Amino acid sequence: MTPESHSLTGTDDPTLGPPPGCPAHGAGPGGLRRLYGPEAEDLGAVYEKLRAEHGPVAPALLHDDVPIWVVLGHGENMHMVSTPTHYSRDTRLWNKLQDGTFKPDNPLMPHIAWQPICCHAEGDEHLRLRGAVTGAMSTINFRGIRRSINRYTQQLVNEFCEEGEADLVGQFAEHLPMAVMCEILGMPEEYNDQIVHAARDMLKGTETAIASNAYIMEALMRLTSRRRAEPQEDFTSHLINHPARLTDEEVGQHLRVVLIAAYEATTNLLANVLRVVLTNPGFRAQLKGGQMTVPEAVEQSLWDEPPFSTQLAYFAKQDTELGGQRVRKGDGLLFGIAPGNVDPRVRPDLTANMQGNRSHLAFGGGPHECPGQDTGRAIADVGVDALLARLPDIRLNCEESELRWRASISTRHLVRLPVRFEPKEREALEQRPVGRPLPAQREGGRTTAPTILPPAASAEPGPAPSAAAAAGPQGRPGLLRRALRWLSGR
Repeated sequence: MTPESHSLTGTDDPTLGPPPGCPAHGAGPGGLRRLYGPEAEDLGAVYEKLRAEHGPVAPALLHDDVPIWVVLGHGENMHMVSTPTHYSRDTRLWNKLQDGTFKPDNPLMPHIAWQPICCHAEGDEHLRLRGAVTGAMSTINFRGIRRSINRYTQQLVNEFCEEGEADLVGQFAEHLPMAVMCEILGMPEEYNDQIVHAARDMLKGTETAIASNAYIMEALMRLTSRRRAEPQEDFTSHLINHPARLTDEEVGQHLRVVLIAAYEATTNLLANVLRVVLTNPGFRAQLKGGQMTVPEAVEQSLWDEPPFSTQLAYFAKQDTELGGQRVRKGDGLLFGIAPGNVDPRVRPDLTANMQGNRSHLAFGGGPHECPGQDTGRAIADVGVDALLARLPDIRLNCEESELRWRASISTRHLVRLPVRFEPKEREALEQRPVGRPLPAQREGGRTTAPTILPPAASAEPGPAPSAAAAAGPQGRPGLLRRALRWLSGR
């Protein structure tokens, strides 16, 4: 397997790295290793060199040679994320941002720019915002969602099963999480090729990423407005009606965080699990023979190839010590998920079976631990299981060495996963039942009687699909834009 490119934003823009022959190809200021450019095409190897040279916490350079600590040790990472008295996610604390070293045009600014969301908050404000998100998450009906995941899997497979070949990234892994998340949020009518394209465009950091972000935010703000007026039994309604009383702007911003983070993480998780199944005969044999369940396979993947390899960033609230390094107040620290998962003190044998062991760093920890990890696991568990059951003879349709990745400092995204199989007939899909509306909340705890509107009356059309979207598969929007609201699970 070879990387498609490497830059901190995941783009293919050669201007983001130094030109051939430039001194920047070597070590940076102070002899520090760079986490970008030609010398960092294999970041896993860079992390191991840093571990050998400095131990579990190492100094390195982000794009534009901005200094940062890379936390490589499993225990050190867990200590950092679990000690809010010493480390914060509030990017405004970063001394390199305060003194101008990290400039506004740095390609990592979208990851660093402070926003009034729970990811960057702490103290009482974090409790208020995070409480609303976790409260809404707790209302998800996982029995119903699992049925929904299976239904969407069958629908996606229907679109290519008669062809006998497919790309499991572009035709499956990039679509299933978005379809499920749109339903969880309460906007199944918004799921189509266009919103998938917009999400991918945002994450790549292309020239049209701002427009793609605006497209998604418009959809989320329309949803917020509808649910403020007519609550339903969905995530968005529960977020709005939480006692934290989030404003419409806060609701919209948190919906974007939930949607995009869950989408990217689960897309990568699905692609990673399917790739291992298709390229590792022993792994697949264990699944077929019953020695390994799909959930155990997913957990193994979360150790070996976490959906996010690092996370930007934590910041020291005071002078402290971590992993034998003196960390100054305001210093930035990279949460090293992938290097922490292969810490030799925790995994001396990387071939050892980690199935059932959930002490990996894939979902973080402490106050900012991923609140949607159960949803991500469910999408991967049910989606992979249903796909393999439907296409039991599926096999890779290229050499493993031909697989390519789009790499950034935060993720490794498989570009394509071509497969072939004996053509299958399309299958009939179960219909989704209409969900119950959530009674509107009123002051003093009083509620009005719920009013059930005809589903089509509350569905607002989104922006017209782009030419690229129009050229894509035509079956999906017609199948999904049904006038049904929310899966109650009954």
